[in-house]
Amino acid sequence: MKTTKKTPEKVEFVEEISESLANAIRRSASEIPILAIDEIEFIKNDSVLYDEVLALRLGLIPLKTPKDMIIREKCSCKGKGCSKCSIQLKICEKGPCVVYSKSMKGKTEAVYAEIPIVNLVQNQELELIATAKIGTGKEHTKFSPGLVYYRNVAEIETDSNCDSCKECVEACPQKILKINKNKIEFIDKYKCDLCESCVEECKKHGKNCIKIIPGKEIAFFIESWGQIPAEEIFYQAVKIIKNNLNQLK
Repeated sequence: MKTTKKTPEKVEFVEEISESLANAIRRSASEIPILAIDEIEFIKNDSVLYDEVLALRLGLIPLKTPKDMIIREKCSCKGKGCSKCSIQLKICEKGPCVVYSKSMKGKTEAVYAEIPIVNLVQNQELELIATAKIGTGKEHTKFSPGLVYYRNVAEIETDSNCDSCKECVEACPQKILKINKNKIEFIDKYKCDLCESCVEECKKHGKNCIKIIPGKEIAFFIESWGQIPAEEIFYQAVKIIKNNLNQLK
């Protein structure tokens, strides 16, 4: 694989693989176990947001997963919930203030401390107990580790009879086209998102001299929500594919 970008939050790579394999990796990311808030007991909620809206916001906050946590279905408590498979987080705030994700107190914490949850004005209170468990994206999107997607790397075909190349190059929003010997070429084809703005510009001049076509290479993108590094999402997705294939065999 050719890695085009690599940070803890995002990984991009290019490889000539089949779309079926790329899609299998994408789908398998939804089977990676991730910690998220699953149940909430509201003691006080004087804010302008309903309990259900707050519950949705809290469920989508990425949490750090302790290494010794067990999936509830595989725990000795048989799914009832205990300290081995569940974590309780408390929020107790009184306005005026903005309640942030760092307000959650317990055995774990939010990946990002400054996620706003709700604004409390004078004398408004928010008190709740949230229970987090490990789940997978197949169960609910709040257990998703991040965003995984792919696309074909673009290839460009041009006609040498074109005399309006400058306008087509300037029409590219990514600014990744150049003119070389009266032909349009990519400066960086991996940044092309197949928007075809250059093709549309060519058609405005009554011509059809440029074509953007999907190539054989696949550009793969992984963006982590923060629970685990983007690179780890890829490795775990591949591991899940192998396990599923072994079960099938």
